[in-house]
Amino acid sequence: MQVPLNISYRDVPKTDALDALVQEKVGKLERVCDHISSCHVAIEKTHKHPKRGSPYRVRVDLTVPPGHEIAATENPHEGTQYEPVDTAIRRAFDAARRQLVELNERQHNQVKSHPNQQMAAVVSQLFPDEGYGFLKTFEGQEIYFHRNSVLHNDFARLDLGTGVQFFAEAGEQGLYATTVQIVNKPGESLSQVDEPEIKQPIGWYQ
Repeated sequence: MQVPLNISYRDVPKTDALDALVQEKVGKLERVCDHISSCHVAIEKTHKHPKRGSPYRVRVDLTVPPGHEIAATENPHEGTQYEPVDTAIRRAFDAARRQLVELNERQHNQVKSHPNQQMAAVVSQLFPDEGYGFLKTFEGQEIYFHRNSVLHNDFARLDLGTGVQFFAEAGEQGLYATTVQIVNKPGESLSQVDEPEIKQPIGWYQ
């Protein structure tokens, strides 16, 4: 599992079994989307003796570059009465997975439908000393970029997993990014990120 994971418990005993279940479920989400940048799971007991439904609430929050947030909650008073906490965890992750699948499909369709327009990707390879790197689109395509193509002189801010938006053109050696704009970095909240303002692609560089 590569996703930065945070698990919080409230009025629920923390156990190795629950931690292992959450980690297993996060690993399965990574099979759906291999560029999740963060995951927070909150497990709490909201009622000791509910009249119906589960006493447990589980919330799964995911961040997916370049700027998407997914929130899935399994609430009390839903589902089978007195369902155990592990069942609530599974239900919450099932809901998160459905949202993740839908997001992946939208991103892939956008790339297919608009190959010459602004697209989203993450930094997959970076060579700071040489001044270049590669972006990975949501279809798994590798796109070359040079430090001169990064807007606002932000090449030094790039890191592996940084979410970006970019324009690309076809060159002699394949596609290359003409303009790259940082959208969010791993561990950086969306509120800290300015709205991207990519305008026209800049010219080819040497």
